[in-house]
Amino acid sequence: MSEKAENLLNNLVETLAESTTKQKSVSFFGEEKSESVSSQFNRLFGRQKPVHHLLGGGKSADLLLWRNKKISASVLTSATIIWVIFEWLNYNFLTIMGFVLVLGMLAQFIWSNAAGVLNGSPSSVPRLKLPKDLFVDIALYFGSEINRELDYLQNISCGGNLKQLLVVIAGLWAAAVLGSWCNFLTVAYIGFVAAHTLPVLYEKYDDQIDNFVYQVLDQLRNHYQKLDTSVLSKIPKGKLKGKKHE
Repeated sequence: MSEKAENLLNNLVETLAESTTKQKSVSFFGEEKSESVSSQFNRLFGRQKPVHHLLGGGKSADLLLWRNKKISASVLTSATIIWVIFEWLNYNFLTIMGFVLVLGMLAQFIWSNAAGVLNGSPSSVPRLKLPKDLFVDIALYFGSEINRELDYLQNISCGGNLKQLLVVIAGLWAAAVLGSWCNFLTVAYIGFVAAHTLPVLYEKYDDQIDNFVYQVLDQLRNHYQKLDTSVLSKIPKGKLKGKKHE
């Protein structure tokens, strides 16, 4: 009887130990799952896809996220040079085109005459000719982008989401105020620089930026709740009754 009681006690202890380890493992995996869900939930504006995918993928996303640093740096440097020429040096588009055409014609003239003097026979000077499809592709690209932005704005205005509508209106109002401070070229350059710097910074420091943004939103929410409890909730909301006229 003592051996049977000892065996029964051992089996009971082993069963309790196995159940305890299972509960710990389940809770551990449950915590991991909750942490992963919370980390996905705390992404900025509910983002669940990579930044590269949100930017449309392809070469444009590679350019904005500096996948090829030489190409991205050259594009940003070219935009900076163009902005400096037009904004700081006060050159206009017609002046720049005139200088470029004059230099090109002089280069072709010197090339053709120098080749005839040195070689005794005129050589073929390279001629610049833009392909017709280039202008068609540019027009199609800008047309599709404008139509996409118009669809986005109209979907917001017709969607019935007041919060999203107010956010877009505030953004457009900020753009209008910024446009009153500087010209279109400067605004376009600021947007170009922001497009080439902010996405790559967010991709690199997304956790820190998400936490900071949600902390700011929590503080704003707390301030609004305090304002609501102290001021807004005390405002009478009774319906106005019209006076009866005899």
